[in-house]
Amino acid sequence: MTQSRMDTRPDESDVTQPTLGTVGLLRWAWRQLTSMRTALFLLLLLAIGAVPGSIWPQRNIDAGRVADYLSRHRSTGPWLDRLGFFDVYSSPWFAAIYLLLFVSLVGCVVPRSRLHWRAMRAQPPRAPRRLERLPEHGQIEVGGTPEDVLANARDVLRGRTFFGKHGLGRHYRVRSDGLTLSAESGFLRETGNLVFHTALVVVIVAVAIGHLFGWRGDRILVTGKSFSNTISAYDTFDPGPWVDTEGLSPFTVAVDKLDVSFEEHAGGAQRGAPRDFTAYTRTQTSPDAPQIAQTLKVNGPLTFGGASVFLLGNGYAPVVTVRDASGQVLMHEATPFLPQDANYRSVGAVKVSSASPKQLGFFGFFLPSEYVDRDAGPSSFFPDLKNPALALGVYEGELYPQGRPQSVYTLSTEKMTQLRNAKGAPLRLLLKPGQTAKLPGGRGSITLDAVQRWAGLSIRYDPGKVVALGGAVAALAGLIASLMIRRRRVFVRVRPAGRRTVVSIGGLAKGEDPGLGATIDDLLSAIAQRSDTTWSDTKGTGSKV
Repeated sequence: MTQSRMDTRPDESDVTQPTLGTVGLLRWAWRQLTSMRTALFLLLLLAIGAVPGSIWPQRNIDAGRVADYLSRHRSTGPWLDRLGFFDVYSSPWFAAIYLLLFVSLVGCVVPRSRLHWRAMRAQPPRAPRRLERLPEHGQIEVGGTPEDVLANARDVLRGRTFFGKHGLGRHYRVRSDGLTLSAESGFLRETGNLVFHTALVVVIVAVAIGHLFGWRGDRILVTGKSFSNTISAYDTFDPGPWVDTEGLSPFTVAVDKLDVSFEEHAGGAQRGAPRDFTAYTRTQTSPDAPQIAQTLKVNGPLTFGGASVFLLGNGYAPVVTVRDASGQVLMHEATPFLPQDANYRSVGAVKVSSASPKQLGFFGFFLPSEYVDRDAGPSSFFPDLKNPALALGVYEGELYPQGRPQSVYTLSTEKMTQLRNAKGAPLRLLLKPGQTAKLPGGRGSITLDAVQRWAGLSIRYDPGKVVALGGAVAALAGLIASLMIRRRRVFVRVRPAGRRTVVSIGGLAKGEDPGLGATIDDLLSAIAQRSDTTWSDTKGTGSKV
C-alpha cells in the first residue's frame, strides 16, 4: 500500500516554476520602490550623500579652495572631482537619490490616500457575538429600556456628551444593528501620517524650486563703498540652473558705517566677546528711487522683494599704498583681511600685479591689538583697535601661475621668491598706521595709511522657502497627530434584565493603546450618567470586568 502511494507521486522534474516576466518584474520593482522601507532608506541615503558637501570645498561656493585642494592632492583630487565631490548638490548621483525619494514618496502616498478615503467612507464592522473576548471590555446595569439606553450610547459615542476623565471626548462613527452598536475613531491618525508624508513631498518640491530658481551671492563690502545687485558686483555668485542672471531685481546697498562692540570689562573667556554688530546703510530699489537709510543687524536682514541681505561677518581692511622706486602709486586700496580667532588676528594678502619687472605679493597678518608672543610671534590680545599693526612677508614673481583662481586671502608662492633683508634672512615688515617701509633692491615702498572695517554680506533669493516652511509645519502637525491619536473600535450590546438593561462594551485598538481600558471606563460612566444612573449606584447591581 505504501509502495503504491509512493509510485503515484508526481515527478518533481515535471513541475514548472512560474516566471515573473517583464511586466511582473517591473511591478515588483515598483512595489519595492514605493514601500515605506525604501523611502526611509532613501531619506537616510540622501542625508549621507550630503556629508561630502560639508567635508570637501564646493566649486560653486569657493572655486579657489577647490583649485588649491586639487593642486595639493594630485592623486586623490582628480578622482574626487570625477565623482562629483566638489559639486555634490549638482552631481548626477545626488540628483538620482533626490528623484528616487520623490518618486518613492509619491508612489507611497497616492495609493494609501485612496485606501484611506475608502476606509473613512466604509461602515464599521458588525459587533462580535462575545464582547468579553476582546482585549478590553466591561459591563454595567442601568435604568431604562434597551432602546433608550442604546440611543444614549449612540449619543455618547458620537461625541455629543462624552468628555471623559482621561481627555477630551472623541467623535466615533457609529453603525446600528439591532441592539448593538459598532463605532470607530482615530482615522485622523492615518490622516496625520499621510499629511506628514505629503508634506515631505512638498518640502522636496520647495527645495527643488529654490535650487532651480534661487540664487546666492556673497560680498565683502568695505565701509564707504556700495554695490549693486549684478553678477559682476559679487565676490561669489551661485545661481540656480534656471535663473535669469540678466533679470535680477535691481537694488543698491551702501555701507556708510559699521559699529562693532566687544566686552571689555568682563574677565576670563567673556573678555573680547562680541556684543553688537550694526551696519548703517543707504539703499535704493532703482536708479531713480530715493535713497533710504536703513539699519542692518545680524538678525535683522534687509529685504528687496524676494531677496534678503544678511550681515554675516565683519573684519578689518587695512588701507595700503604701494609705490615704485620713482614714487608712482602702483596700488592704493583697502584690502580685507579674514579673522582667524576671537581676537581678530586676521590673515590676508596684498597683490600688486602692476609692479615690474616682477609682480609683488605681501602676505601676513593684521593685528588690531598687536603684541609679540614668544611662541606664536605677532599676535592680538583684543579684537578692537587698541594697537593696530600689519605684519607682512614680501614675495616677488608670478602672482597667478597658469591663471588658476585663488582666494583673495591667500598668496600662491609656487612661482614666487621671498625677499630677504641685508642679513639674508626673510624680510619681515611690521607697519603701524601712517608708517612706510622701504623695499630692498629699489623695489619701492609700502605704507599703511589707515584701517577701515568691512561687512560680510550674504544676499539670498529662495522662492521656495515659504512653501518649504509651510511643508515643515504641516509635517510636524501630521507627525504629532500620527503619534498621539489612537485608532480604536468600540462595540456596544444591550439586553433587557427585568426593569433594567445590561450594557456590555468591548474595545480593541490598532497597535498598542494603554488608554483603551480607561476609555471603556469613561464610556460606561457616561452611558450610566446619561441613563440617570451614576457609576456608584450600579456597583451593587452591576459588574465590571
